[in-house]
Amino acid sequence: MTNRVPRLPRRDAMMDPDRLVTFGDAVIAIAITLLALDITVPEGLADGEVGTALRDALPKFGAYLLSFAVIGALWLGQHALFRQIAALDNWLLRLYLALLAVVAALPFPTRLISEYGNTAVATSVYAATIVLAVGLLTAMSARLWASPALAKPTVLPAQIRQSVLRGLLTVLVFATSIPVSLASPTAAKYWWLLTVPARLLFRETSTPDHEQLTAAVE
Repeated sequence: MTNRVPRLPRRDAMMDPDRLVTFGDAVIAIAITLLALDITVPEGLADGEVGTALRDALPKFGAYLLSFAVIGALWLGQHALFRQIAALDNWLLRLYLALLAVVAALPFPTRLISEYGNTAVATSVYAATIVLAVGLLTAMSARLWASPALAKPTVLPAQIRQSVLRGLLTVLVFATSIPVSLASPTAAKYWWLLTVPARLLFRETSTPDHEQLTAAVE
């Protein structure tokens, strides 16, 4: 009869949320830096060619601003989420690492859309990347909603639910822009502007008033 080593029970990841979000801030800062490095003009240009080179660089600059806004929104979203988190479990940890992986890779679809933005393929790849990033952030909110013990005591379930709905609407806008891009890549890019009213739709109810917060604590 062989002696078997007892299997230890699986435990959730016990990592400080503040340390994890600090690591995420560093990854996001690097991703933004890589976006800026892609804006270049050829060297050794004659004086009369500089203006043309700058005009040719406008799509890269536009793609940079677009991705900067996207990463900025994700950065704000992650900080809003981590203000609600009291403890991390394995699901939240894995979802967040996957989110950082997508953010770190965002310079590639940004370069793709800056060079081939008039094609359905480049536009669809960019939209799919945003769907994945926002979807992962929304999945973290959904996990927090499904496991209230992970949230801080002062956070109301309604707050988390609004975050989930806001994220789902953003995912819906970018996901539906993919078939739109097959007909017109330009129309798909304008379609992305629907995220503004989609996010404002839940802005007023996303934060509880003082009386609700007091009642939740009591």
